[in-house]
Amino acid sequence: MKNLLTVAFLLISIFTFQAQTTIGDREQFPVFSACEGLLSKNLEACFYNQLQDFVFDNFKVPQEITAKNYQGNVIVLFEVDTVGAFKVQYVDAIETSLVDESKRVFASIPKVKPATYNGNPTYAKYTIKIAIPLVKQDSINANPIAEKTNSVFRDRKKELTEFDSIIYQKFNNPQLKSNLNIPFSHSMYAQFDRALNQVGANNHTASKPYSYAEVSKYYDLEEANQLLMKEKKSYAGRKLWNENFVQIQGDGYWFTVNPIFDLRAGKSSDLDASTFVNTRGIQVQGEIGKELSFTTTIFESQGRFAGYYNDYIETLAPSGGNPAIIPGIGISKRFKEDAYDFPLAEANITYTPSKFINLQLGYGRNFIGDGYRSLLEGDGVSPYPFFKINTNFWKIKYTNTYMWLKDVRPDVTVDGTYATKFMANHYLSYNVTKRWNIGLFESVVWSNQNDRGFDASFINPIIFYRAVEFSSSSKSGNAILGLTSKYKFTNQVQGYGQLIVDEFSVGDMSGGENSWKNKFGYQLGAKYFDAFNIDNLLLQVEYNHVRPYVYSHSNPLTNYAHSNQSMGHQWGGNFKEFIAIARYFKGRWFADAKLTYGQRGLDFDTAENSFNYGGNIYKDYDIDRPFDTGVTPGQGNKTTILIADLQAGYLVNPATNLKLFGSLIYRNFDPTVATAKDFKQNTTWLSLGFRADIFNWYMDY
Repeated sequence: MKNLLTVAFLLISIFTFQAQTTIGDREQFPVFSACEGLLSKNLEACFYNQLQDFVFDNFKVPQEITAKNYQGNVIVLFEVDTVGAFKVQYVDAIETSLVDESKRVFASIPKVKPATYNGNPTYAKYTIKIAIPLVKQDSINANPIAEKTNSVFRDRKKELTEFDSIIYQKFNNPQLKSNLNIPFSHSMYAQFDRALNQVGANNHTASKPYSYAEVSKYYDLEEANQLLMKEKKSYAGRKLWNENFVQIQGDGYWFTVNPIFDLRAGKSSDLDASTFVNTRGIQVQGEIGKELSFTTTIFESQGRFAGYYNDYIETLAPSGGNPAIIPGIGISKRFKEDAYDFPLAEANITYTPSKFINLQLGYGRNFIGDGYRSLLEGDGVSPYPFFKINTNFWKIKYTNTYMWLKDVRPDVTVDGTYATKFMANHYLSYNVTKRWNIGLFESVVWSNQNDRGFDASFINPIIFYRAVEFSSSSKSGNAILGLTSKYKFTNQVQGYGQLIVDEFSVGDMSGGENSWKNKFGYQLGAKYFDAFNIDNLLLQVEYNHVRPYVYSHSNPLTNYAHSNQSMGHQWGGNFKEFIAIARYFKGRWFADAKLTYGQRGLDFDTAENSFNYGGNIYKDYDIDRPFDTGVTPGQGNKTTILIADLQAGYLVNPATNLKLFGSLIYRNFDPTVATAKDFKQNTTWLSLGFRADIFNWYMDY
């Protein structure tokens, strides 16, 4: 972790230095009356000359300094504000008396014309070196001609003013209009969901995460941010309640650095020990020009969860001895005897060469859909490397995503190295009318068998994957088709849905025998914004229905999964689920309530019954099927799940979405037959803490 932080800070320093080495023509220095009419470098030189002359004429070297025959320098960091007043920020001097005198002199400088950016007044910071004893500016400029050596003039005492002349602009939250992605959190996105779903909007809300630029067209992020600001004058107060920890803005660039925390403690009824999460991290975000944006977040975490969640994540354990995989985060190591250590790193570089095209190279997660769940591409899996192309024009948004995934089972691990698999997705979103949107989705998963590598056949962004898969042999790839739709009944009410087709036999479907080959699922949902005309109250209902064997494949290596987690719905296949959600916020206060009720068909996995009932997507669907017809969701060890999740809290700092919160989860898990792995559980889990809400934690398993 320490090495990663060191690298991060080095990168920040490099980016900062490179971005600050020139002064743009759009920036002009403050103007003393004697410098009127001068521009660019001439104005810069005149500014420093006039300032040095004023200091020479007015600076009174304290008597004790003169008595000591002191020789040295005083460095003054100061700003010129938007009305041309000089304000000292910091003085580096050996004696307090020199600091006081410097502040007195700068307070007496008459106002000048302020610095400008694009013709508009702006505040800017500068530094100046005051030599003790004082030196007249004419003497400084009257340096003798340096000796000539090999036709090169050298002046060993000359110092350039380039570094001291860097102009810092007032940080005005440029990220709120940038092409940077807004971290995907259901709770955060609910704040502007209504604005994006107005009748007549020509946007595409299914492909997430959104960029700030996409959202700001419909929802004034700057105004919303200003409404949350607290009147804090002190540095500590501003940083705690309103601002980024570090925020720098210059000519055509900006960046921020923030510490990231997720600290919580709790108690669960199914665990003797207390639960906790202890996450510390750092997040760096920035933009260079209007085309290149970047973000990286590094976490170091330890935690212990409720008993049911600990049991679940250990069923996902990878080859190699590590005890668990935490959904949405990744492989965890053992911490103490009964807890977990789970580091995480995410990053994204976005290049937007035009308003039509957006390119992203990232290590993270993606989501497709308008619901709480996605059957096509969910964000409940561990982060993965990806390359994404977004093309947006007319009434169309076309998203291509290429992913590098892992299979971490012992069966495919060789010499301690996990198996690599690849996935390529197409998603075409089309606004048919001002109310109705439809989307077409296709995906293919293939492995590195026969040194196939990243198959160039799937790189073409407009090719039909089913045809390529067939030409490459159906055993070498796994293609999935999907459909999404959304209809805006009013500005307050919308309906949405998804259909996923993993494999479909028309003959078997028309036969009405519920063949196992009909591997499909669907989602139906609705949202009610400003429900009952209560501002910022969102009500949502959703039903998900996925048949057995969806997401699985004849070769488990090419199933629709990554690191023992489904790339679609987190429950895998063979289930029915109903979800009801209420979200509300007012100012910095928020509250969320979620009820999940479902039925899953689990495997018995006993000596007497080892059949594959279609819920475990890491089983070969051609082996140990109990029957070929009469296949229905919930077959096998039918298990009823009820989860009630309540959260409420207070937004501490909108810059990092840092929240103080309390959470109460009640879970009832009731299988028809108790097995060693699945047995009846009733859990009540209470947690208190504060966290930066920058990704979705899913606890509903």
